[in-house]
Amino acid sequence: MINFEQDQQDAMKKTENIQSLADQVEMLEGLHKRIETSENNIKDLKKEYQRISGEVIPTMMSEMGLAELKLQDGSHLKVSTTYRATITEANKETAFNWLRNNGLGDIIKNEILVSFGRNEDNKAATYAELAKGQGFQPTQKMKVEPMTLKALVRERIEAGKEMPTEIFGVFSENKTTIKRNK
Repeated sequence: MINFEQDQQDAMKKTENIQSLADQVEMLEGLHKRIETSENNIKDLKKEYQRISGEVIPTMMSEMGLAELKLQDGSHLKVSTTYRATITEANKETAFNWLRNNGLGDIIKNEILVSFGRNEDNKAATYAELAKGQGFQPTQKMKVEPMTLKALVRERIEAGKEMPTEIFGVFSENKTTIKRNK
């Protein structure tokens, strides 16, 4: 026996569920758009913050002959230069040679790495004594730690010493900091 009334109620429930699902999908899309808008607003605010912190205030203070300023409320305003540097793969050999030739080779880290499989502790111990004698090929990696390079660049530039900026990918920017009294 066919129950038309029950079939009609089931069809209505499915329609209501579909509409409810569609409402939730619309809400999700709306939230996604709001998030994108908010993220774009934050990017714009950060750009403007960077412009004022890195260009406007440093230029104004430089024109006034100031590097630091204590405000009436006790806050301390300071403009400083920050440095970033990186050694690209293409410049690695040139950069390392420059560091060595200028007595700075000690900041270059030279790591040799050998990998062993599971349960190869005995081989690892033997290798520590015999190194390449067991037929393993170590991986050698030479690098300068980023923070060490950054500190070296800052130190040399501020001391007026030679630092080939193109080899080390040096980038500098001004930054305004405000320290508030608590």
